[in-house]
Amino acid sequence: MKPFDLLSNAVRAKEIFTVLARHGFADLLNQIELPSGVWARFVPQPTTPRSSYERIRLAAEELGPTFVKAGQLLSMRPDLLPHPLVLELRKLQSSVQSVPFAEIKPLLVEELGCEPSDIFSEFNETPFAAASLAQVHFARLHDGREVAVKIQRPNIEKPVLADFELLAWLANQAHHRISRLTPFNLPSVVAELREGVLSELNFLNEARNQQYFNAINPHPDRVYAPAVMGEYCSERVLVMERIIGRSVDDDGIPPAERKLLAAHGAESLLHQVLIAGFFHADPHAGNVLVPADGRLCLLDWGLAGNLTHRLRLALADLLVAAVEQDAERIVEIAGELGSPSGGLDLRGMERDVTLALREDFNPQIGREQTGRALLKLIHILGRNGINISRDYSLMAKAVLSIEEVGRRLDPTFDLRTHARPVLRELHRNQMRPRTLWRDTRNLIRSSLTGIKELPGEVRRIVRRLERDDLTIKFQHQGLEEVDDALKTAANRITLGVIIGSLIVGSSLIITTRVTPTLFGYPALGMIGYLLSALLGLYVVWDIFRHGRHR
Repeated sequence: MKPFDLLSNAVRAKEIFTVLARHGFADLLNQIELPSGVWARFVPQPTTPRSSYERIRLAAEELGPTFVKAGQLLSMRPDLLPHPLVLELRKLQSSVQSVPFAEIKPLLVEELGCEPSDIFSEFNETPFAAASLAQVHFARLHDGREVAVKIQRPNIEKPVLADFELLAWLANQAHHRISRLTPFNLPSVVAELREGVLSELNFLNEARNQQYFNAINPHPDRVYAPAVMGEYCSERVLVMERIIGRSVDDDGIPPAERKLLAAHGAESLLHQVLIAGFFHADPHAGNVLVPADGRLCLLDWGLAGNLTHRLRLALADLLVAAVEQDAERIVEIAGELGSPSGGLDLRGMERDVTLALREDFNPQIGREQTGRALLKLIHILGRNGINISRDYSLMAKAVLSIEEVGRRLDPTFDLRTHARPVLRELHRNQMRPRTLWRDTRNLIRSSLTGIKELPGEVRRIVRRLERDDLTIKFQHQGLEEVDDALKTAANRITLGVIIGSLIVGSSLIITTRVTPTLFGYPALGMIGYLLSALLGLYVVWDIFRHGRHR
């Protein structure tokens, strides 16, 4: 972010810096060299001893909607964050006051293109629920259908964009000035978060996700998403079927029904992930309702994951390797999927993977937490430079959520039991003659295309060699600090030469006794001495301010 952007958001910037410092991150702010006096004088030191991960969560909750939503999205990236921080960020809740209907009605009228009474015979102006980005009102259409109307909070986009500008500036400063944070590539993380939050601000994405799931769902009699009234939806208003049902935590659901619901939820999610490649990314207990007809309804489709056919097959192999406690095979599959950096410690990774499996995926000691094990595995691989697809992280988070919901419904719930038939279906589909013929045909087509293009590529290279037109570009990386050091040294040498010249010139003028005089000495010489002294003090101050390495 450019300097004037920091100034244009000065009030919000001061608030962010103050909250971060109040939660014990003053040393971090010092390291990125913020403008002096921006936050320090407003900051009491934290008095309650808390872990750094808990302080991060509390700071995000205090900073408001953008940071809460960013934290919730980060909780789905175990490849980027330590496992304890991921678990802490999962606790983030959007606790906000609802917007009075008088303030939100102009936005509703603008998006609908008419007065609400033209579409709804009844509209409850008291919101049923309020979140950081939107709130939900219940209404009834003129044809009698009961609906839920999700309305975006007015003027939310501008402060969200301003917050992300500040976050991008902070991330860039931390990335370049704090060496231990450089491997995490914070600027790209913030850019990804910004894209995710802006995507959730467009309610048409959520509407499309719900419609697509209902279209491909093989068991609508067991699990479904609310129907969407597409003609009334826009980027800031979503009108969908109102779902009246019980929470999965409701003790009034009979044990037999709870067991059946847990099975249906697990089988549906596994089918979404492994067969369809399109899945609900956050099916936690708050997003699952049990209507009177005994089905499961999945709410809040603002975030969905997508897995290609290749990724789904690799995931199936990964699950099989995890069941067999085969750490070597897991590392091998991850290396094929990700973008490994050089110098990987494969043996060290295998050791870490083995320990993670023993802790969270070990039937011998009764620990069979598939989702938690997947989160740990992805973090281990990411920590070792293997960047797994973002959708894999979403998948691990979704598995963890549905596993927790399953255990709330049925204490004896075992995800592996429900995974086996879905894995068999996946492999059966893979071995069908039609699938084998399609894969063979694609392989032959791509091979023939490459063979046909090869002579032309060789001719182009030879022609460029004949014309002396072949160039090879080299790019030096990691020399930014050296470049900065050379510039700083050159500036100081230049200042030293100027100071020395001023001293010599002033001394010569002093000996001439020319007028006007100051304290009996030539004034021009005295001014030269004063300027050289000021410049010398500035150089000394700059050296002490930045340290000898600068």
